[in-house]
Amino acid sequence: MVLSVNTNQAAALALQELNRTNDLLNQTQLNITTGLKVNGPKDDPSSFAIAQNLRGAIAGTQAVKLALSTGGSVVNVAVNAGQSIADLLTQAKAKIVQANQSGLDAVSRTALNNDFVALRAQIDTIVATAQFAGTNLIASGAASLTVLSTVDGSTIGVSAQDLSATGLSIQSLDLTTQSGASSALDAINTAITTASDKLAALGSSAKRIALQGDFTTKLIDILKDGVGTLVDADLAEESARLQALQVKQQLGVQALSIANQSPQSILSLFR
Repeated sequence: MVLSVNTNQAAALALQELNRTNDLLNQTQLNITTGLKVNGPKDDPSSFAIAQNLRGAIAGTQAVKLALSTGGSVVNVAVNAGQSIADLLTQAKAKIVQANQSGLDAVSRTALNNDFVALRAQIDTIVATAQFAGTNLIASGAASLTVLSTVDGSTIGVSAQDLSATGLSIQSLDLTTQSGASSALDAINTAITTASDKLAALGSSAKRIALQGDFTTKLIDILKDGVGTLVDADLAEESARLQALQVKQQLGVQALSIANQSPQSILSLFR
């Protein structure tokens, strides 16, 4: 074996190995800190690129989920208001039926008419307040709603349903006369049927939005799982690797120390 004070190959090799161990140790500590095994494109270019594309898909899908949630709230407000209006129509019919009794005195007829007018006014009050985020689907002249449903721009259309007293054609009913009460009965029956049909249309749209919202939530979970599979670190594995590398680092320091002492043996040749 050649002994030299100028070149210490053993020390150079030990230093290289120690540096390699330190790099691996730093990478493992970073993986544990971030929880990721792919922290950037230099770690795994292809996995990083795929994960970034998936993250973009997640961001877009989350935007769709928000749009569906907002649209669902608008329709749900309309549905709940429609249910209340349907109940009021049922109560109004009871008043009209009572007003159709033969021989009813004027005082009683007036009282029934006042009750009916109050119920009709309450219908319009509900219609006026049935809005969410500035959108009202059951007011007179309301515009239909378009809800974003997919990242490619597909939408769910929700038709506006006029549930006001005017829209139900009960705005001019009057129970103060027998003939008025008689015609009001036909009108209220038609109004109840019309309201039921309009409420069913709103309910169908609400269900469709809810189903799409549930699917979108599941899709986001699947995409997140995909990203996790690509870039998430196995912390149990990283912990075991960290301990092994720490031991290897200590051994590397000792090996370098021993290698650096080798030139000292040359002095024994001159004693």
